[in-house]
Amino acid sequence: METRSQWGTRAGFILAAAGSAIGLGNIWRFPSVAYENGGGAFFIPYLFALLTAGIPLLIMEFTIGQKYRGSAPMAFSKMNKKAEWIGWWGALVAFVISTYYSVIIAWAISYSTFSFNLGWGEDTEGFLFNDYLQLAAPGEFGGFVPSVLIPLIIVWAVVLAILFAGVKKGIEIANRIFIPLLVVLFLFIVIYALTLPGALDGLNAFFQPDFGAIMSADVWVAAYGQIFFSLSIAFAIMIAYASYLPKKSDITNNAFIVGFGNSSFELLAGIGVFATLGFMAGQAGVGVEDVVAGGVGLAFVVFPQIINELPMLNGLVGFLFFASLVLAGFSSLISITEAYISAIIDKFKISRAKAVFFGGGLSAVISLIYATRGGLNFLDTVDYFINQFGVAFIGLVEVVVVAWFLREVKNLKEHANGISDIQLGAWWGFSLSVITPIVLGVMMVQLFVQNLLRQFDTDTGNYGNYADDFIIYSGWAVAASALIIGIIMSFTKWRKETNSAEELQETKEAK
Repeated sequence: METRSQWGTRAGFILAAAGSAIGLGNIWRFPSVAYENGGGAFFIPYLFALLTAGIPLLIMEFTIGQKYRGSAPMAFSKMNKKAEWIGWWGALVAFVISTYYSVIIAWAISYSTFSFNLGWGEDTEGFLFNDYLQLAAPGEFGGFVPSVLIPLIIVWAVVLAILFAGVKKGIEIANRIFIPLLVVLFLFIVIYALTLPGALDGLNAFFQPDFGAIMSADVWVAAYGQIFFSLSIAFAIMIAYASYLPKKSDITNNAFIVGFGNSSFELLAGIGVFATLGFMAGQAGVGVEDVVAGGVGLAFVVFPQIINELPMLNGLVGFLFFASLVLAGFSSLISITEAYISAIIDKFKISRAKAVFFGGGLSAVISLIYATRGGLNFLDTVDYFINQFGVAFIGLVEVVVVAWFLREVKNLKEHANGISDIQLGAWWGFSLSVITPIVLGVMMVQLFVQNLLRQFDTDTGNYGNYADDFIIYSGWAVAASALIIGIIMSFTKWRKETNSAEELQETKEAK
């Protein structure tokens, strides 16, 4: 008897999966990565990476979740009891990411209110670090920052309320609202940006192809890295979401829709970002290359500067931009949190309400660290290490275990082909067994060598030039703890009680 919660519609699942993939990184990471790695020519390795790693991994995780009807730990346990720890590793990485991702959404909420009167002033960098975040030295907490703490509480109140409501009545409804609204708001921003003087110069810089660049192995690694980090694969999310699909749901079609939908939004973001950067460069009388930025600096320093210079509708455009960040952030945070909530429900057979209260509540409490004056330093280090040595490393281990050790590729392929319109051929197995492990393996070797050398090379210094002890306990230790705790969790026994009343009722309604 099927007692697992289910999506109300196929569109609900696609919007939720796309909402997970479309996050802050699409807006502030992709444009700068593409520009720095060959401009228009970057789309060649990017598309190749999408078809040989991104979509194949999406199909694999959709199939695992849909076939084994469980969160990542449960699905891997059903596949092979000795592989359960991989699922817990991914779920715990999601837990860590949720603690600081929520704070970035809180910043965006604050900045959406600052937009109306351009409250960040002329010195947007000084405002961010000194006035708003009140940044303390690395390793210091320095007390709470009320302007960060209050919106952070709002973020968690919204996210936990949505998760309390369940898959169909909470997550699906939220994404049906957030994703279309996000696209509409961002389209307005892009259209407005294209009308600005200098916009064409920005687009030319973005799309100008440097075909010589794609001869570099680093550019191909960057393309695979962008696809990998962008699609929310390898840290338990897509397996959990796919576990709520009906048994006869098309898998490969859904994966192609989500994969290309995510890439389309990244392209849209690149157009909007570089059109505005072209305007900024023109206003400052410098080249576009002099104003290119990514990450927090792009969103909270460069864009406020651009908004200050707009010829009209400054406040409205500023609000819409930061509201877009909020919507993209919410859809992703919901999925990140659901990754470990579903694992808790499956493992301990407790109600969704209890799992959200304990799991989501613990994440919310830990996130308070990032609402202190020293929060940005902790966020910067944790984000770097948990992404590079958590998400990327899990992806490598996951695909190697599934393809090489458990030899599940054939079984997964047969299952997906049995219920999907687009049939998987040899390209899928070859991508998972050969291409993806090689590329991710190269990425991981580079990262380990680079960061270990930093520990012993006084000339280069650590990541971010942080002190050794700060890097160890807020970087390496956090990334390692996700793996260690994941292994420990795999040794705890599964409870055998029936599913919760909430899940049973939700399943009846889905039918």
